Amino acid sequence: MKLIIATIKPFKLEEVREALTAIGVRGMMVTEIKGFGSQSGHTEIYRGAEYAVNFVPKIKLEIVVAESMSEQVVETITKTAQTGKIGDGKIFVLDVAQAVRVRTGETNADAI
Repeated sequence: MKLIIATIKPFKLEEVREALTAIGVRGMMVTEIKGFGSQSGHTEIYRGAEYAVNFVPKIKLEIVVAESMSEQVVETITKTAQTGKIGDGKIFVLDVAQAVRVRTGETNADAI
């Protein structure tokens, strides 16, 4: 099993969710986060005062899938979330040693 952690722009969330559902992803965890990378934040003007926004709003997706499906999930997120502009996000793929469904006690592939 693989854990895929992706950061994307907030306005791309629904489009990415629909694309992942279409390829058979059955669930994911979504968290609103703030961060910075290459774009290093930006400046904004609010009520006439300029101020620095050092952290940019992002969405973090966490998805556990069978190893055989991980490449397809990464490709789908990449294709769907891409705008071609700085700050499109990152994707990390990690190994998962064990998964347990709390309600039924099912483990590993049966739990996802």
